[in-house]
Amino acid sequence: MSTVSNDDVITVANQLLDPLDLEATSYHTLQQLWSGYGTIARLQTVSKTSPISSALILKHVTPPSDAGKDEGHLRKLISYQVEQYFYTTLAPLMPKSIGVAICLTSQWSDAGGMAMVLSDLRNQYPVPGEKRGNLDQSQVYAALQWLGTFHGFWWRRTKDIKAKGLRLPPLEEADCSPSRKDGVWRNGGYTYLATRRTEYATLKNDKTSEWSEKLCAPALERKSSIAELVADVLSPSTSHSSVAAYETLIHGDVKSENLFANSMGSKVAFFDFQYVGLGLGVCDLAKLFTCSVPSELLGANDGDMSESERVLLDYYMRFLEETSGKTYPWALLEMHWKTALVDWLRFQASWGFWGNTAWLESRVRHILEDAEWNAWLLKEADAAKN
Repeated sequence: MSTVSNDDVITVANQLLDPLDLEATSYHTLQQLWSGYGTIARLQTVSKTSPISSALILKHVTPPSDAGKDEGHLRKLISYQVEQYFYTTLAPLMPKSIGVAICLTSQWSDAGGMAMVLSDLRNQYPVPGEKRGNLDQSQVYAALQWLGTFHGFWWRRTKDIKAKGLRLPPLEEADCSPSRKDGVWRNGGYTYLATRRTEYATLKNDKTSEWSEKLCAPALERKSSIAELVADVLSPSTSHSSVAAYETLIHGDVKSENLFANSMGSKVAFFDFQYVGLGLGVCDLAKLFTCSVPSELLGANDGDMSESERVLLDYYMRFLEETSGKTYPWALLEMHWKTALVDWLRFQASWGFWGNTAWLESRVRHILEDAEWNAWLLKEADAAKN
């Protein structure tokens, strides 16, 4: 495992800050990155030209020396490169109304190490989201506004994102090129089927789970399962299916612990952009609704979409359409939404359930019995392959 000493943090921070005439005098560790891949710290800095001090955030990635070259390791390395690309190249293009941290400076090494100094979101957004906790109603609506605006802004610019280059699933990228590249993920998020085949195989063989048969067995008179058909539809592609026209940039890991709110709860800012990439905006909503929205805001668990759920989606669509200047027909959004819910449940069933599980399972049971959705899924899966 890699270790980062006190001296290392200060040294790295000051290497980055020196050209800005800033100096880090102390720091507080906020978080150790997953599996020992580094540190996030709050720096106390002073200007070399004035006595004024300020707080900044250092994200220092130091991959373990004993890390293998398996899919998980490659996913982490690429994800940190993607996040650095987002903060240095894409975030500066966004309007200030979309709350994100500002990257002051960054560096990376061929060995996979990376360091960024970011503005401290807590200066404007002092209220942290809780780990696996529910947001309050104001924060939920603020998160929907942020997502609608973020998705809407990038929906108009999808072609530009593709032109700048996309990162492939980890094993595919390793086969293509060993060198570092720029760009966001071709498929935003970390739960899509192409990179979760091991978990999918486990679910398929788990005969104690109701979702093994419902999601993993050949379905709808096809050789493919529902999970595979859904993955075909949601995978960003160059096809002329209805889904391709609605692809945007998605955050990829939307949850309460990845945001800060202002004191009134009326505005939020998101962080942790390791899995930002192309996809349908509703894929971000599927995780948010399941993991961070209070169950009472989702309505009854009777399977069909409740009026409460519809209100939340309508609110999101308002900002999506206002920002993009485009129209997202409700009937089509509903099909995309149902598909995203099925895909998210597939991941949870193979990984472990948490959040509004009863609501999610009830919704997906109802969706799988929906003849209109089944017909639409087959049509779109065929289009995605052409």
